[in-house]
Formats: sequence, structure tokens, C-alpha cells
Amino acid sequence: MCTAIVHVDPGSVVPVLVVGVRDEFVARSWEAPRAYWGDRPSVVGGRDLRAGGTWLAVEPGAPRVATVLNGRGRLADEAVRVSRGELPLVAASEGKLGELDLRGFDPFHLLVAEPGRVRLWSWDGAEVSERELGAGLHMIVNSGLEGEGQLEGATEDAYMAARLDYFRPRLEAVGRPSPGFGDPVDVAWGEWLPLLNGGGLPRADHRALLPLLDLGDGRVWGTTSVSLVALGRDGVRYDFSAAPGDAGAWTRVL
Repeated sequence: MCTAIVHVDPGSVVPVLVVGVRDEFVARSWEAPRAYWGDRPSVVGGRDLRAGGTWLAVEPGAPRVATVLNGRGRLADEAVRVSRGELPLVAASEGKLGELDLRGFDPFHLLVAEPGRVRLWSWDGAEVSERELGAGLHMIVNSGLEGEGQLEGATEDAYMAARLDYFRPRLEAVGRPSPGFGDPVDVAWGEWLPLLNGGGLPRADHRALLPLLDLGDGRVWGTTSVSLVALGRDGVRYDFSAAPGDAGAWTRVL
């Protein structure tokens, strides 16, 4: 149940803010963000050690950020399936899906943001849609933009709906951050930061932005990292936490 949050304010000196919340089995190995990919040497992101790709990638020179969430629909044929972790790398470096054959990818939502433009691609295994996200706050979960593809009676979808219902009005009610590139993280992200640290909810709460659930048999699933990206017209700021909910765990990547 990953979540992406984007706020667009064309009149701000920092027009686009992107929050990437990655949910995964906690035992899945990964490395903290840096430049790992020799064919895309300027792209920065965390690296998934199982498949080699990433969940969120930043191209500082553009500046541009891309993040991927699992979607809903028909799974790719196992004979041709490739990791969705390739998608943010391509999109961050090229600003588009390029020549990728989407038939090899399981369903996804791919958010690609630049200071003057934010787009969302959604692939259901058969068709791809593209839309522009205008001014204001947008939240994307596995069931789509604002949970638009929610399935009635599905437990996971009910959790995602509860998350949206709890956090959207609270994010809108507080002041929009305008992160300065020299500010400490608490100043940079202001009134958003306590919410992005969990908003005071227990991590097992069904509304949690940063869930952590023991599924039994040694399987623990939940938020493993949070990324905060601010796109200014002349640069990018990237803050990262590998300990979601810990207010002291934030580090500056860019």
C-alpha cells in the first residue's frame, strides 16, 4: 500500500513537492539513495537489491523526480516480466516512458514531476492512461489517484480509503511547505513533517500512513522508507528516512 503525495503550486519558488512512502516486506534488502546506475550516472535513488531498480529516482540536473506504485489489473506473463523498478530510472532520466514495452510490466502508477509539469501514468496490463496533475494536493495509492479504483469490500482498499480520509484534510489544513535548500529538515518541511512522521497514529492503525503489520510466519510488512523531494526552478532538495516515524532519522540526500 505505497503512497505518493504531490502538491503543485505554480506561483511558489518551489512549485512541486513530492512525498514517496514505500511499503514492502521489511526483510527485502535495499540500499539508501545514491547514484548506483552506470548507464544513468546522474540519477539518484534507493536501490532494491532483489531486482536492482528503485522505487523513487531523482535526476538533479533536470530537475525531475519519478516514483512508482503497484497498480491493479492483469499481471504480465512470467516469461517476459521485468521489474517495475526500471520505470522510475527511465522516467527520471528521460522524462517519459521512452520505448519501454509495457507488456512486460505488472500494473503500476508512475508519477513523474518537474517544476513546471506533473504527470501520472497508469497501466492496468492492457491499457495505459496519462494525465496531467494541476495545482493543489494530490494523493496516489495502489487503487489509483485519490483511490478512484477502490474495490468495494476489499480490506486493503478500505485501509487505503481510511488513509486518504485521515491525512488529506490534515495536509490541506496546515501550511504548505516551501523548503529552502539550506534549511534543516524540520524548518524545510514545516507543519507537514509531523504528519509525514505518522501524525501520531500507531503503525498498526488502519488509517496509518506508515503501517507496520506482523503477518505471521516471520513476515512483517510495512513502510520501509519515506522520501521528501522539493523541486525548485533552479534545483532539487531530497530528504530521506530509513526509520519511518522517527523524527530524528531524516538525512539529506541532495
